[in-house]
Amino acid sequence: MNKRLEVKDLINIGIYTALHFLCVFIIAMLGFIPQVLIFAGIIEGFIGAIPLMLFLTKTKKPGMLTIMGILLGVITVIMGRPWQSILFAAGAGIISDIVWKLGNYKSPKAAVVCCGTMMLWMGAMGLPLFFSFRDNYLASLEEGYGPDYVEVIRSLTPDWMFFVMILIAVVGGILGGLFAKRLLHKHFEKAGMTE
Repeated sequence: MNKRLEVKDLINIGIYTALHFLCVFIIAMLGFIPQVLIFAGIIEGFIGAIPLMLFLTKTKKPGMLTIMGILLGVITVIMGRPWQSILFAAGAGIISDIVWKLGNYKSPKAAVVCCGTMMLWMGAMGLPLFFSFRDNYLASLEEGYGPDYVEVIRSLTPDWMFFVMILIAVVGGILGGLFAKRLLHKHFEKAGMTE
């Protein structure tokens, strides 16, 4: 098997990164309801796992998930998240690449785990709400949503909630991976991905 990335691999990375991000972003818009913001990650992970599973049927070379992670990080920075977001997303890609390689690029179980580990990139999306980024971000939200919205967000997001929100997204990714595995079993068979 040729391990070098070809043009078709890069095209697949671009297409599936865009599809995955779009699925997650649409669900993230539920964050305008502050109480939903905390648990949106489980839905984002669940829905985002479907295009990710399709991507895994075409991912047979090292580095493809890492590139996807970096692209997701770049997109989040373009959307106004801090540059450290790239580190979260790239880390998610690297971990997922390792898991997928350990599954020999064909294990459905490894694919499900990859759906969870890729959702670690959601730390990039939530980062502005926490730590040293928090005050500036909440001030910018107040301009658009008002002080009541910001006060609810502030009360729901102590710093430790950052890790809970990431865990929720990872669980959502795993559940979505299990669902997508059933939904896409014919694609897995065609790609030679069997238990």
